[in-house]
Amino acid sequence: MPDKKFFENLSGKGKAIGVLTSGGDAQGMNAAVRAVVRMGIYVEAKVYFIYEGYEGMVDGGANIVEVTWESVSSILQVGGTVIGSARCKAFRSREGRLKAACNLVKYGITNLCVIGGDGSLTGANIFREEWSGLLEELAKNGEIAEDAVKKYAYLNIVGMVGSIDNDFCGTDMTIGTDSALHRIIEVVDAIMTTAQSHQRTFVLEVMGRHCGYLALVSALACGADYVFIPEYPPEEGWEDHMCSKLSENRARKKRLNIIIVAEGAIDSHNKSITSEQVKDLVVQQLGYDTRVTILGHVQRGGTPSAFDRILASRMGVEAVLALLEGTPETPACVVSLTGNQAIRLPLMECVQMTQDVQKAMDGRQFSEAVQLRGRSFENNLNTYKLLSTKKSAADLPKTNFNVAVLNVGAPAAGMNAAVRSAVRIGITEGHKMFAVTDGFEGFSGGQIKEISWGDVGGWTGQGGSILGTKRTLPGKYMEKIAEQMRTHNINALLVIGGFEAFESCLQLLEARPRFEEFCIPICVLPATISNNVPGTDFSIGADTSLNTIVETCDRIKLSASGTKRRVFIIETMGGYCGYLANMGALAAGADAAYIFEEKFDIRELQANVEHLTEKMKTSIQRGLVLRNENSSENYTTDFIYQLYSEEGKGVFDCRKNVLGHMQQGGAPSPFDRNFGTKISAKAVLWLSKKLKESYRRGRVFANTEDSACLLGMRRRNLLFQPVVQLKVETDFEHRIPKEQWWLKLRPLMKILAKYKTSYDISDSGQLEHVRRPKPAEA
Repeated sequence: MPDKKFFENLSGKGKAIGVLTSGGDAQGMNAAVRAVVRMGIYVEAKVYFIYEGYEGMVDGGANIVEVTWESVSSILQVGGTVIGSARCKAFRSREGRLKAACNLVKYGITNLCVIGGDGSLTGANIFREEWSGLLEELAKNGEIAEDAVKKYAYLNIVGMVGSIDNDFCGTDMTIGTDSALHRIIEVVDAIMTTAQSHQRTFVLEVMGRHCGYLALVSALACGADYVFIPEYPPEEGWEDHMCSKLSENRARKKRLNIIIVAEGAIDSHNKSITSEQVKDLVVQQLGYDTRVTILGHVQRGGTPSAFDRILASRMGVEAVLALLEGTPETPACVVSLTGNQAIRLPLMECVQMTQDVQKAMDGRQFSEAVQLRGRSFENNLNTYKLLSTKKSAADLPKTNFNVAVLNVGAPAAGMNAAVRSAVRIGITEGHKMFAVTDGFEGFSGGQIKEISWGDVGGWTGQGGSILGTKRTLPGKYMEKIAEQMRTHNINALLVIGGFEAFESCLQLLEARPRFEEFCIPICVLPATISNNVPGTDFSIGADTSLNTIVETCDRIKLSASGTKRRVFIIETMGGYCGYLANMGALAAGADAAYIFEEKFDIRELQANVEHLTEKMKTSIQRGLVLRNENSSENYTTDFIYQLYSEEGKGVFDCRKNVLGHMQQGGAPSPFDRNFGTKISAKAVLWLSKKLKESYRRGRVFANTEDSACLLGMRRRNLLFQPVVQLKVETDFEHRIPKEQWWLKLRPLMKILAKYKTSYDISDSGQLEHVRRPKPAEA
């Protein structure tokens, strides 16, 4: 662990930061702008809006404006970009860049934060490299003072990628991608109901001229029958293959077909495949009633998702830190996301790799193009291929292993996607898959039946738990469960659920000396809205819940727009885990969040009231406070509401809202569908490996620590961790991990709400290099 390092000694005094958005707009850009402005002001730098991207920089004048804290109020939930974006021909010429440099020097701006795509960021890098030469020329022409050349000797550039296509190498997700997926999935879910009514085939065209990420992930998230993407064109004869696949699905009583086409889809000869072409083919060869829907700019619009707001806020703060630490030797860098970690990468390495993807596609080196897109893209593609193609019985291996899948604990959106993925991967591996109804209670009562490929069709978009789930732990049913495992010859167990799933696995492990039936490979997949399972940064269902909280907060804030000076106290679920309250507060732009993990007292409550009183004197005349349901035994939601009401008399009035079970319901978000699908596929492949390793003398016997694991996302990687080892990391009394990664983001929420606090930056500051696939891998 690196020593803790805080940014108090990183002062922005005397520095000026310019922020601009360029290229195509993307949801979440405003959240990034807000974070840059507020973090910049927090470290005492001057911050300037540069309106209309590079055009505004070249034109200068009223396009470059110093901003205040209030300037970015109420923009967090707005789509697009409030500071405008424009394509700029002038900036491509040296003459244009000369004007831009002159305009920046007038305001002393030598730190630029550029939010855009690879074209915008490449332009920024050229500008940076030419900077000193441009200043010398300006001084020579008498447009700037001689001493300005030395004073503003170098230009720092930090980029953030705002692009719904997720077409920039070096980052798992670009700002706007998750929100675009939300738009696509909303449309697909709506289309599915009408398509089923009429037995229709729908061809959906999504954005992605050079990148198939949106098409691929939405196909994975909705269980599409076929997908066309530029990086992985279909093989020769795809027309017949697609039509036979569609007719097979119809023969299995599937009432609808969904085909997703990226706008830049091509065949293996680099000829384009259009949605109309696909539709005509289906109509001519199969005679199906087929419709085309082109989603177009709908994907760019709308409010940003919770994921994009948090991602953009994290990246915006990281970008300001990178600018403060910049030196003349520091290359232009881009803030990226790998797994769950914000990192800095040299901008031009990322741009080069992004351009190499296009070169590989142009040269028909498609497997190399897929690898250059990165590990996340490749995993998505491999998972989709496994899940979408049903092999004939003759082509399937036969393992004679029986694998049972069950849900334990409270329902969480995405559980059904995980079950579908597990069943289909298990069948592909040659196992017999068994579904257990109503958790361990159902298990003990023999509610176990074999489940087939077709049984799980259409499950990805369903909320709740189709299998049924109970909080009951196996402890009191051990004998009956062991008996059922004998009866059905269960050789491996996949337990999908929350803290109860983790506890259940520990109980089965402890019972191994008494019951040999539990000496089998067991894998736990974390699925709970509370995100309180040890061993993972994320749980299936938490993202959907977070989006519900954020959407509700947006509506509540809007309800105050006609009523001045109102503070809302909102109670979230989560047990003793403050994840939903804290991250909801960050994504909704709240003023405070009360959680169990960070103790608070009456003095802090009083300080928060005073903070809000001061805020009401500005142009921002509303407040938002989130409270986790179990954050304090005595400082209840009612107490906080009454305290704020009393102390705020004459300044603001209060309203309270308990969100309750609406946080648990609803259709799963694209993130939860995708995450549930991917980790479930990985878990079943791990179970297959363990089954082969532990098969001796005609039976499965697994009794080692590593035969019972939890699969979780830890920083950058998905890891299988023995549940026994996770015991020491767990606070069983409060059902939370002893250490939680998101607590590091807590100061970020406070900084953006104008509180003075310490922010640990020990993970920041290291410029890394882009990991390219080795020639042997490509």
